Amino acid sequence: MKIGIGYDVHKLVRNRDLIVGGVKIEHEKGLLGHSDADVLTHAIMDSILGALSLGDIGKQFPDTSPEFKDANSINLLKKVYESMYDKGYIIGNIDAVIVAQRPKMAPYIIDMRKVISDTLNTSIENINIKATTTEELGFEGRKEGISSHSVCLLIKK
Repeated sequence: MKIGIGYDVHKLVRNRDLIVGGVKIEHEKGLLGHSDADVLTHAIMDSILGALSLGDIGKQFPDTSPEFKDANSINLLKKVYESMYDKGYIIGNIDAVIVAQRPKMAPYIIDMRKVISDTLNTSIENINIKATTTEELGFEGRKEGISSHSVCLLIKK
């Protein structure tokens, strides 16, 4: 077994789609980043890469590379999955949290779990996603950005 932890944060800005966990969310702002800035998927990728001792998404998918400009993070997660599978591991489980004051994430969590579980070829029961606010404290509370944390357990196949 291997355990990994991931964290990501992106700034909220106008004129960008808000994509979280591979799901487009209607909101007046979206997340700024070199790719689609999917903060949840990025945290999950980092937790898997960490468990595998493969660095992080910045190492695997550098923001200096035009290849990853506006990339769909679910497609990047597929590449991380392939690396994980090639190293002889499958998902045991993932537990993740999205930290955002607005918009409310609860209506989208089932869809996020489905997209992530399908991408990682695992049961939806192995993917847990929670959402919380910061009671208006910090950058998330001021609605300046969204962060996400993820922990994963990988098991030998």
